[in-house]
Amino acid sequence: MLKNAVLAIGTAFAINNSMEETKNEISEEVDRLVEEVENSTEEQTKESDALAIAQDKYLRLFAEFENYRTRTAKEQLELINTANGKLLTKLSEVKDNFDRAFAEENKTGDLAAFEKGVKLIQEQLNKILNEFGLEAIDPTGEVFDPNFHEALMNKPSEDIPEGNVIQVFQKGYKIKNKLLKTAKVIVSSGKQ
Repeated sequence: MLKNAVLAIGTAFAINNSMEETKNEISEEVDRLVEEVENSTEEQTKESDALAIAQDKYLRLFAEFENYRTRTAKEQLELINTANGKLLTKLSEVKDNFDRAFAEENKTGDLAAFEKGVKLIQEQLNKILNEFGLEAIDPTGEVFDPNFHEALMNKPSEDIPEGNVIQVFQKGYKIKNKLLKTAKVIVSSGKQ
């Protein structure tokens, strides 16, 4: 019996040591896992902070871009209004000259003087329009181009080949290579 008791105590002591080692291993594993969780939480916090900073930068950049678009649109509108203002100022001078030409005190009956005055006003108007980039399209004799010409009719011609412009009924206009108005033309249908 004593032997059984000693054996039981030895077994109990061995089991106790084994449990103590297992407890230490489990404790170490728990400490390692707690440390991993804490590190992971710190990394997540850092990543969350970085994400918040990136989102803030994005929102600021987007707002800055919207402000830029609005400001640019306003500047373009102001530029157009300024350009129109310059043109209208020059055209108002032409209008004033027409008003003077038709004023009561200038009705002398001298048709040649009146015609000379109107021609001067026309020259002034043409100079202003050219100054602002307006160019007349006069395609007489050229090959008909539907991009720049509008054919009003076809007409036989002995001198001008088929498909070419015989006569310009109304000039077309462009401004700096941009078409404003097509020329209205009569096109040759060739010899009869």
